[in-house]
Parts: sequence; structure tokens; C-alpha cells
Amino acid sequence: MRKLLPIIGTPSAAHPGGRSAMTCRFRCGDACFHEVPNTSDNAYVGDVISGALSRRSMMRAAAVVTVATAAAGTVAGTVGAPAASAAPTAGKGGWPAGKGDGARGLRFGAVAPNTVDAVVVPDGYRQNVVIRWGEPILRGAPAFDPEHQTAAAQAGQFGYNNDFLALLPLPGEHGRQLLVANHEYTDEVLMFRGYDAANPTRQQVEVAWAAHGLSAVVVEEDRRTGKLTPVPRHHLNRRVTATTEFRLTGPAAGSDLLKTSADPTGTKVLGTLNNCSGGTTPWGTTLHGEENFNQYFANSGRPTDKRYGIGTGATERKWERFDQRFDVAREPNEVHRFGYVVEFDPYDPSSTPRKHTALGRFKHEAATVRLTADGRPVVYSGDDERFDYFYKFVSSKRMRKGSGRAVREHNLSLLDEGTLYVARLTGDSPAAEIDGTGTLPADGEFDGSGAWIPLATATADGAVSHVEGMTADEVFVFTRLAGDKVGATKMDRPEDIQPNPVSGKVYVVLTNNSNRGVGANAKADEANPRTANKHGHVLELTERRNRPESLTFAWSLFLVAGDPDDPATYFAGFPKDQVSPISCPDNVAFDPHGNLWISTDGNQLGSHDGLFGVATRGERRGELKQFLTVPTGAETCGPIVQDRRVLVAVQHPGEIDGASVEKPASTWPDGPGKIVRPAVVAVWRADGRDIGV
Repeated sequence: MRKLLPIIGTPSAAHPGGRSAMTCRFRCGDACFHEVPNTSDNAYVGDVISGALSRRSMMRAAAVVTVATAAAGTVAGTVGAPAASAAPTAGKGGWPAGKGDGARGLRFGAVAPNTVDAVVVPDGYRQNVVIRWGEPILRGAPAFDPEHQTAAAQAGQFGYNNDFLALLPLPGEHGRQLLVANHEYTDEVLMFRGYDAANPTRQQVEVAWAAHGLSAVVVEEDRRTGKLTPVPRHHLNRRVTATTEFRLTGPAAGSDLLKTSADPTGTKVLGTLNNCSGGTTPWGTTLHGEENFNQYFANSGRPTDKRYGIGTGATERKWERFDQRFDVAREPNEVHRFGYVVEFDPYDPSSTPRKHTALGRFKHEAATVRLTADGRPVVYSGDDERFDYFYKFVSSKRMRKGSGRAVREHNLSLLDEGTLYVARLTGDSPAAEIDGTGTLPADGEFDGSGAWIPLATATADGAVSHVEGMTADEVFVFTRLAGDKVGATKMDRPEDIQPNPVSGKVYVVLTNNSNRGVGANAKADEANPRTANKHGHVLELTERRNRPESLTFAWSLFLVAGDPDDPATYFAGFPKDQVSPISCPDNVAFDPHGNLWISTDGNQLGSHDGLFGVATRGERRGELKQFLTVPTGAETCGPIVQDRRVLVAVQHPGEIDGASVEKPASTWPDGPGKIVRPAVVAVWRADGRDIGV
């Protein structure tokens, strides 16, 4: 039996497993330790909608619209394979792999599970920190000074807690690429010396506003070493913060539900919050999902807000003391202007970012794009909450090729017209064979069929709801309630969703759900087969005729995560004594060979979080190997896997219960005596050859 590592830190009994209470507190407002927001049985519309929405619906004249026919510097503590004292005894599991054989793209010596306070990479690989929190990227921005932070300085510096990453080409600038990063949330305890959580200062709050959002920064490759370094003051470098002006677009823009005292038009909003994962578009923009936006809003007693996890009292950060828009009691519609997919044009520094209401409002984790055969974009997105759903949007407009302004404006409108769908899954095994233990049913696989259920369609002339009792505006603003009513399948925290560019199959990542089958909560089903699912799983979805616009699909569980010695785990049928242990899959990416790369969040096997590659095709399908681990308290985010380079966002290093600026739990990335800083890391082969070949 494999010996697992002890749990890192000293989490409380209320916060078991790999994620610290501090992470839960600052990133998602303790979402997993509040009442489950989805209390519906998916058989009817509960009082939550009838009481809060129907009266307003009757008072407002709703036109019936015809449904559209078209549906810098070397890493401190850089290490290779961990020391024996940091890793469990090897044997089963293929770690370390030694010779580094395996599927093409995965031929490296697997990194052993460990608790090293560093980014640990395979032997023969090198790494560097590309950019850290606080590094200046805009002209005039000062050098980072953790003891004298200001909002003005932070607005010109790389933001905090980098998550999703995109690397875009820069034609005409040899050796350079454009890096775009999300900045999901701030952890003020690790940012400010002597931080008083009960009484934050205005300056601290304004620094936090400036540390949220997005960064765009040009990076340059050193061809001699493989390092990536930022190019400061490049004309494409940009910061987007919690106070940047955004444009609301699509069918709900201008709705009464989105109008505020500051914006009576319902079309302009300041800022973007809690951007988690995202995606890139074929027309050269990036998409960013607003996830746990609920935690920033205070003093709500409305049932519709409860469905989104918005609290009745003060918030953790107390922003409502400094701007009334974060106080639902004073500005009731401001919260309706968050929870969307943001589109950002990194090639136009003067552009206004957009929030696309047609893609629905929920806790978006990722927004990934695939084109239909006739050039219409399809966007997949998960709602990262226990027992919530995953969705897709099928545009009715075709992408145009070219670079003129008219073409650009057309393509920026592609996500404003089309149909929003939610997934309903059905298993093909008798219910008696799904007992919550994770034991495979008699047919040897967790699998079944599914359908995309239409929620609403937006056209150039208006929008129509496909959900009885809800207007189109209500569907797009209260999308979770629409999913409840049509009987969508409750999933175990849908996170990233990515179509495989080689096979066309779509992979849906379910991180975990410790509430599955506990008490009155939904019991295990074939798509979520484990009670108290603490390790998560990955769903493989094959849409009919491999067409992304299809309304039906087949599905199977590709990966059921956990210790391979646990009989409840499954690795697409690959021998379990030849895989790395994995827990809590989160963001994913594909390499040029079609292998799926999985980053983890909250590893509950006692090791640090990491990045794993797994073969999706061929005789080695299901072979999973760990490529790297991240430092103490950190989460692995935003993986990018190119031919010769892997990038990850190291988020919230040192975020361990009891840690602070004065008592750091990690010394990464700059060593003892320096403040802990989230950062982006690049990894490459020392011999300059392609990754994993």
C-alpha cells in the first residue's frame, strides 16, 4: 500500500484535506462550508423564483420574440526531483518513472508527490519565474515596494493571484509573445503587514481593487537559456482592475435588472472580479470567467441572491464600507452585473472590455471556444459550485476572417447572439449498481447519454426564453434558476471544460464535492458516482457526429481521481500501478499531441498541488504522470503547454492557516526575508528539445 504524505499545515476539522481555511476564506468566501445554494429537486420551480421574479415579470411588458432558427530571474530554490525525505516511498504508481518513457509528449520522469517549498520539475528540465505580483509593466509604474503600496502603483504593476494564462503571437516581433493573465482574488493578510481584517483601511481596499482584474504584458524569450522575461513599458502592456469601465453587451444589456443609480442605462459597469479560468478565441481575443463574485457583496436577504451564495451580513474584505455598490441593501442591482464571461482585446489597448450576458450569469469557471464547420463559435463553461451545472452557448453568427476594423467589430459581437444551453446527463446502468463507493457497474464503465437543454435564444431583434415562467432577461441574469427549472444534472463542482483539438472530444473537470450523498443532498449517480467525493473526476463527452452544435452527446468518466491504490479510482482502464496519484483536478490544457494536462487545486492526498499529463488516445490512454509540483500553500493554475515550453500560474503560495506577512508559511519565490508573491513560471527542457518526446 502506498504511503501518503501527511496533510500539509494544520487545517481545522471544518476544513479537511489539502486546502487551507485561509484559501477558503479569501478566494470563495467559504463557499463549501455554507449551505448548499442549490436546494432544488430539479422537478419544479421553487418559491425562490416565483416569489422574487414573477411579480416583476407581470408588471413589465414582455414582448414575445420569434425564436431564432439557428439554434524574470531564476526561481529561488529551483529543484529537480525532490529529496527522499520529501517524498513517499516509491514503488507503485510509476513515480519516479526513471527512464521517462510513456506516451508521446509524456516521456519524462514523473515528479514524486512531495512537500517541497519550490516548483519541482522533472530531471533534465529548467524553469524561471516569468513575472511576479507587483512587477511594473506600465510606463511610469514604480518598482514593487511591499511596505509602501498604493493603488496608483498597483494599477501599473502585475496583479495578485494570477490564474488563467494565455500566450498570443506577436507578428513582426521575433521571439516575443503577448501574455494575458487573470488576477482572481486578493489575500490581504499576505499582502499587508499588520493587516486588521475587522478594520481595513481605504488605501488597502483600493490597492486590492487595483490588484484584481487582468494583466497583458509582452514577454521575450532568451534563446540561449529558454527563459521568458517581461518587456516593461511595451505599448500593448495593460492593466484592467476592479474600477476599469466595462461594457455590458447582449440580450440583457439595458435590462431593468442591470440598472443602478450610477448607471441608469444598465450598459456600463466598473470592474471585473474573481476571474478564474478562461479561454482564447479564434479571432484573437481572450475570455475570462467571473467566478466567486458573490463574496464581494454584503447585506442581501433576497432568495435570488441566496441561490448565488450572497450573504446577509458584512463581507470579509468590508468593501461595502468604501463603495455603496457592494452593499446590496443600498444598490440592489449591482450584484447582477457580475458573474459573466468577459471578453478582452489584448491587441487594442484602447478597447473597452465586454461582459457577455448571452453566456449567462453564474460562477463561470473557464470559457473555451470551438468553431462549428460553418464558422460559428461554441463556448463551454462550468459553474463552479457543489451541485451546479455546466453549459454551452452556440452562436448564430459566423466568424469573419481578416484584420480590418469592420471585421474586428463583427467578431467582437459573435457572443451576443445565439442560444444558451445547460447539460442533462443520464446513466446507462441500473441505479442499484451506483452505490456511492465508486465501484464500476457491471458494464465496466461509468457512462451514458446526454442532452443540451435550451434556456434562451438571443437575436439581433430581441430574445426569447425557453424556460416556462421566466422571461429572457431573467434567464440570462438568473441562469442558475433556469437550470433548476429545466432539470439540469447536478454535478460535483464543474470547473474547466476543454475540447480536445485533436480528437474533438470535450473534457469536463469536476473538482470535488464532499456533500454528495451526505444528509439531504443529492445522492451519487452514474455521472457523479462517489459519496462525499473529495478527489473529483473528469468527464469525457462526445457530441453527436462530433459537431459542437449538436444537442445530444455520449459521455463516460475518463478519470476518477485519488490514490491509485484506492479501488474507487479509475484511469480510463490504464494499469493503476503505473500512474501518479492525483486529487482535485481543476484547470486543464492540451498539448500538441492531444494529451490532457491537468492542474490541481486542494490536493487531498497530502502532497502539494501539481500539473499532470494524461494520454487521451491510443494504447496508453489513461497513462497519467505528474510533471511538476508547486510550493507550500499554492495552487497550480492556468497551464499552457507548447511544443517547447510549459507555463503555470502559481497562485496563493504560503496561504496556510495562521500565516501572515510577519509569519510567512513559504519563502517562495525570492527566498527568506522576502514577501511571498504569486507568480508565473515557465519550464523547458535543458537540451532545448520538445516537451515529453
